[in-house]
Amino acid sequence: MYFVSALIVIATTLSALQISGAPASGQAAPPAGNAENGKKIFAAYGCYQCHNYAAHGGEAGPRLAPRPIPFEAFARYVRKPTRNMPPYTAKVVSDKELADIYAFLLTIPPPPAADSIPILKR
Repeated sequence: MYFVSALIVIATTLSALQISGAPASGQAAPPAGNAENGKKIFAAYGCYQCHNYAAHGGEAGPRLAPRPIPFEAFARYVRKPTRNMPPYTAKVVSDKELADIYAFLLTIPPPPAADSIPILKR
């Protein structure tokens, strides 16, 4: 029972962090990046192939935006992924490029509310 409760607390906390889009206390703000350059890098390095051009995820990769995970977690996962994604070391994607990609992810707006889409009101 304790294990299930702990998982619920962890899931709720992660969800709240992702929904808020703001760094939690104790987390540094993401580094400044160039979103336009990040969009170009996202396409040039093939990130779109798994994550979609709008970073909404796809069959092979999870959703990255809107409201990306905190930068530190994002950078850590890009450098040392645990699933099918290849690692992107600093020799492949520089820290500056990583900050640019993250800045691009921050610019992606949330989808429209379901009740604002006419066909879904029927």
